[in-house]
Amino acid sequence: MRLLLLSLAIVLISCAPREVREAQDVVVLADSLREAHLVAQDEYNDSTHLAQAYYTLEKWQWLYPDDFAHACYHYGRILRDKDDPVSAMQVFLAATHSRTNDYHILGRAYSNIGDMAHLAGEFQLSYEMFEYSADMFLKSGDTTTYCYGLNNMAFELAEQGLKNEAYSILRTIDRDECQNFVMATRAVACRVAEQYDSALYYTSRLLKCGFRERYILVIQAQAYSSLGQTDTAVHYAEQVLKMHPTLEEKNNVMYILTNYDKTMGIDAVRQTASNRADAQKVLEIRQGKLSQAVQLLEQDLARKPDMRWLYAIIATILIIGIVNGCIVYKKRKHHRLLSQQIEDLKSQNEGVISQLSIRIDSNIALLSKSHNLKKDLCWDDFELFCQETNQQFNMLASKLQTKQVLNETQIRLCILVLLNLSRSSIAKTLPYAINSIGKLKDQTAKLLGTTGKNLRTDLLQLAIEG
Repeated sequence: MRLLLLSLAIVLISCAPREVREAQDVVVLADSLREAHLVAQDEYNDSTHLAQAYYTLEKWQWLYPDDFAHACYHYGRILRDKDDPVSAMQVFLAATHSRTNDYHILGRAYSNIGDMAHLAGEFQLSYEMFEYSADMFLKSGDTTTYCYGLNNMAFELAEQGLKNEAYSILRTIDRDECQNFVMATRAVACRVAEQYDSALYYTSRLLKCGFRERYILVIQAQAYSSLGQTDTAVHYAEQVLKMHPTLEEKNNVMYILTNYDKTMGIDAVRQTASNRADAQKVLEIRQGKLSQAVQLLEQDLARKPDMRWLYAIIATILIIGIVNGCIVYKKRKHHRLLSQQIEDLKSQNEGVISQLSIRIDSNIALLSKSHNLKKDLCWDDFELFCQETNQQFNMLASKLQTKQVLNETQIRLCILVLLNLSRSSIAKTLPYAINSIGKLKDQTAKLLGTTGKNLRTDLLQLAIEG
């Protein structure tokens, strides 16, 4: 029956519900699109499919923790793209709390959390998240993503103005793996430290290598602006605007255009200033959302694990242990008491048996040698002795008969052995061959659970017991 139930359980677990299988298919598709950088395809222009997959796998995460973690990552990315950082933070945190052993997906989740903390201006908090991310990538064995994780850590240190600490981490990164990102981080560190010559050096090298990320152009425009080369700064600011920049990047380069583009007319300057004001409002709204997301992260980090269930289990185990201990102690105490009573009864029986044995032996010896019973024994004592002996023999015979293992001959043998008769006397009384008396005694003793040598002692004890 147990085997049947176990088989049914295995079948139920292995046969995932249809909705789970569909959710798994959505996650697999999301993985392939994400790897191919095709997440903007029609399949994910809205988050309906991934939302359904996420909520379905959330119900079954105890059985499918890896699929649930992947769904969290992809759905969180969609929510970030839809400018919903609070919900995205909740989903990414759900991935970090899942039971998955996929360290690569955990590293990605922590990396996205660090990105949102960075956008909120919480550089120390983002550094901690990127540190978690790098640790996960290291556990996954992916050296490339591990180097990117280290670079992100250095980037956050650079944003805090900790140039030496940032460079210390950069020196540990494999340059062949992410040379461009290392130079970009150095450029950020130099910009924060207001070392604009060095910032220009690194950004120029990156542009020569074809690394034309928007934030690199922004740094170059800011560096030229700070160095007084306003025309060049305007040139790079205009390039940034042509690349669909983020609001932060757009706001930074429009500041440069407003202040240094001499070709702009009054109307253009006003329009640019108006655009900057609109962008600033949007940034403030987004900053509020990011702040809420960061608050969720801080609450999650400060939240202590719920130990109530653990305490309840420990208390239950202790109570059960104490109750069992009391029961065992009580049973052992009762057992010791019974053992003591048995020992006392045995000692009492041994004393009574010993006295009766001595008395019977002395009387039998006296009777066997006496020629005049009236002269050697008081008749009243003799009658009392005969009555006691007869009573004991009758009781013994009754007990032997109740055992239902001895035949009549064996019962008679027991009485004669108790009387301490010799083999020849026993053989004449039964009657039986003298040579067979020993064998008969052994058989009888075996049926009574004793040996032939101790048969008379055991019979005496049986006779004296109430």
